[in-house]
Amino acid sequence: MIKSISTCIILIAFSFQLSFSQASKLILINSKRLQSVKEAYKKGDQKVTDEVQQIIHKADGFLALKPRSVMDKSFTPPSGSKHDYMSLAPYFWPDPSKPDGLPYIRKDGQRNPEIKEITDGTYMKDMSNMCQFLSLAYFFSGQDKYAAKAKEFLSIWFLNPETKMNPNLNYAQAIKGVNDGRGIGIIETRSLADLADWMQIMTTSKSFTSTDLEQIKNWYKQYLHWMLTSKNGNDEHNAKNNHGTIYDMQTASFALFTGDNEKAKQILTASLKRLSVQLEPDGQQPLELERTNAYGYSTLNLSNWFNIAVLGEQVGLDIWTYKTPNGANLQKALDWLIPYTLEDKKKEHQQISPYNKTEMYKILVLAGTHFKDNTYLKKANSIPENEETRLVDLLY
Repeated sequence: MIKSISTCIILIAFSFQLSFSQASKLILINSKRLQSVKEAYKKGDQKVTDEVQQIIHKADGFLALKPRSVMDKSFTPPSGSKHDYMSLAPYFWPDPSKPDGLPYIRKDGQRNPEIKEITDGTYMKDMSNMCQFLSLAYFFSGQDKYAAKAKEFLSIWFLNPETKMNPNLNYAQAIKGVNDGRGIGIIETRSLADLADWMQIMTTSKSFTSTDLEQIKNWYKQYLHWMLTSKNGNDEHNAKNNHGTIYDMQTASFALFTGDNEKAKQILTASLKRLSVQLEPDGQQPLELERTNAYGYSTLNLSNWFNIAVLGEQVGLDIWTYKTPNGANLQKALDWLIPYTLEDKKKEHQQISPYNKTEMYKILVLAGTHFKDNTYLKKANSIPENEETRLVDLLY
């Protein structure tokens, strides 16, 4: 099995210096470990080679694709500019008691397929996903064609005046008949935190230069300013559940990406107050457990807390072992969640959508490393292997 504990140990054992210029600035990925994987690949490690070849094969499939942008949607935001991102609230549906269905009403956990009619969210996630594979294919193969294609996607989204997205989410997750957009929609840009790392591992390319990276960082700076100062940004900051957690993860990662370490430390320090609100002493997450997909949202929230803990390491904060006044911490939250998500215990709360155990994989791998407990790695190894678990093996 590719995702074996022995593979993790082999990868951790390497300690080579990084050969790419921006690697020391990676924000969510362990840059030394990524370089160690590259060295294993160069030496012909069969398991690593198999994984890398799958990444390259995936990236090859993107080389002929046409980039899409916010300009490709068939709707125009209230601002009159298609450069503004827009989306609809996923859990709101027409009111059957009203002739026009307005205002829409909430059905938690039930996605209205109407949201797919506005394509901005889909295109953004696709762009981030494709840049992940293209950047990794460039990193391992050294072939510039992969970085060149990633640059094409990134230019369309962030740089070209004719196609780029405006750095705001004024019109995200609108509710028909109620509003044109909400702070809650900020959750839709969380993939941009990962994208920052995909960009930084390509800066040795002649196609995606450090100048390109700096220009995109300016876009991130503008978006971060909007998040920190706008009404929608303030509303999301005040969210008590996973939305507030993901807001902190995004703003802190964007601050680190753009070089404002002091701002990142302020955000991460303040985020610790959320743990007292979100966690019970035994690790339960009541604000997530009240949802109709209780375990899915508990996993999502904990995953982003683990990201926040990774970010904290870069500014001297130990969030991994931080305890709230009532004694709760991230490890207790994980230990409470594991038996329900890995089916060792019968679920006691609602989960109206099928639970995806793969969502626990990265959490368990990180837990094994940071809590120095191989039990978590063994539990991770019980999860069926797929593309996502193989990527986690390479990166973490």
